Amino acid sequence: MPELVFFSGTMDCGKSTLALQIEHNRSARGLEGLIFTRNDRAGEGKLSSRLGLVTDSVEAGEGFDFYAHVVGVLSAGGRADYVIADEAQFLDPEQIDQLARIVDDLELDVFAFGITTDFRTRLFPGSRRLVELADRIEVLQVEALCWCGARATHNARTVGGQMVVEGAQVVVGDVNQPQAEVGYEVLCRRHHRRRMTAAAAHAAALSPDVLPVDPDGPSA
Repeated sequence: MPELVFFSGTMDCGKSTLALQIEHNRSARGLEGLIFTRNDRAGEGKLSSRLGLVTDSVEAGEGFDFYAHVVGVLSAGGRADYVIADEAQFLDPEQIDQLARIVDDLELDVFAFGITTDFRTRLFPGSRRLVELADRIEVLQVEALCWCGARATHNARTVGGQMVVEGAQVVVGDVNQPQAEVGYEVLCRRHHRRRMTAAAAHAAALSPDVLPVDPDGPSA
């Protein structure tokens, strides 16, 4: 039976890489898929991985109708054996309903990839709807790591190198961005709660307040 599958995880855990791998494996077997994304780091109409892989896609902006698009392709004599939707957290709940309809009415597998929660630890609307509707939810097993070495479970937004917890839910950026730009970092829950990014931890380690030797104390 066709399925709506939601592959979820933090940033930097290989979601887009897996999407490209699924596309490669299926196209190698003679299947043809439709690829959609929104706000990819490589620009409009691209699905890219941090490993350097990239392919063309259909940009699914606000108001885009997935179901109507797929029906249009099939009605024009085109072929679609499956659907891939990357950056699904940015989609509207109504668009997730359209993906589910593709599975139920057109009997195509739909593979959606996305981040579950935003930098405030709140569910993205698109991800929430996927959790509600998906036939299967797969948490990616390639674990992104916090700077402390623990499993990263949360996405942190930084502005000028400082972690922020307020602002618009969607601001396009990436991990390892220069400090002058909006960037993102993956953290464990403990350090997300403490707003302790790698840069903040490094600064704290160099602070005289945490040095084991009291510079004003008696010398040996």
